[in-house]
Amino acid sequence: MLELGMKKNGAILPNTFLTTATEGIRIYYIIEGKFEWRIDHQPYFFYPGDVALILPGKPFGSDNGTLEIGSFAWIHLDIQKQDNGYILPGKWSGLSESEGAAIGRMLSLNSSPVLSRFSEAGKILKCIQTELFAHEIGYQTRINHQVDELLIKMIRHMSRQVRPGRDFPKAFLRLEEVLRQNLSHQWTVDEMAALVGLGTTLFTERVKSYSGFSPINYLINIRISEAIKLLKRPDISVTDIALDTGFYSSQHFATTFKKLTGHRPSEFRKHHLRNE
Repeated sequence: MLELGMKKNGAILPNTFLTTATEGIRIYYIIEGKFEWRIDHQPYFFYPGDVALILPGKPFGSDNGTLEIGSFAWIHLDIQKQDNGYILPGKWSGLSESEGAAIGRMLSLNSSPVLSRFSEAGKILKCIQTELFAHEIGYQTRINHQVDELLIKMIRHMSRQVRPGRDFPKAFLRLEEVLRQNLSHQWTVDEMAALVGLGTTLFTERVKSYSGFSPINYLINIRISEAIKLLKRPDISVTDIALDTGFYSSQHFATTFKKLTGHRPSEFRKHHLRNE
């Protein structure tokens, strides 16, 4: 834990909440008031019971550094960075390796920094503060357990907030948008499941039920549909299209493309340009 604090502000204060970016995870819980903050340059409104989640390296602050009337608590946590860009809880965590990796992955892929009506976070932060100030025997262990509990409850709240069970088609649209933005990435089923806040098994079942495809085949269809758009542009080589849409090689791309469309990429491009 890098920092723990609580602030009660009775007047609007300019130049006191300047935009900063840090290497740790910052979690802010709103106790009273209404706050308009910018996270990664996007504006968000926060009300009592809401939580702001700021990931490492993301700029956070308010317009003109102004702090509105109200009160909030926050915690700043140390994290580990993996080579794949995902984060892990720090060495203080008692989570198992697999649980820590799953939570870190879901936090890294979370698309919204707002956790609405998450009052449990306030209770946990208050418990951590009590332990820290009391300084009784075993307080460090209890604080670490409470921080783990906070992360677990955050991930569960994110999953419920997405409402995949009731609104999965909309979750699919968000998923597809993120996938299309970075098709060159070698997406795993675990990563795709994390994007919509589901476990791998349930995600696979939902994808199959909604689309008729396995998650990997669903992803391949997205890659091919994007490749079709790019093949209509003669200024991009077939090899570049293959790599940009996530295929291992031009041969892998050609084989998959023909299997799904009946034509090799070069044949498809030639036919399209001839008919323009």
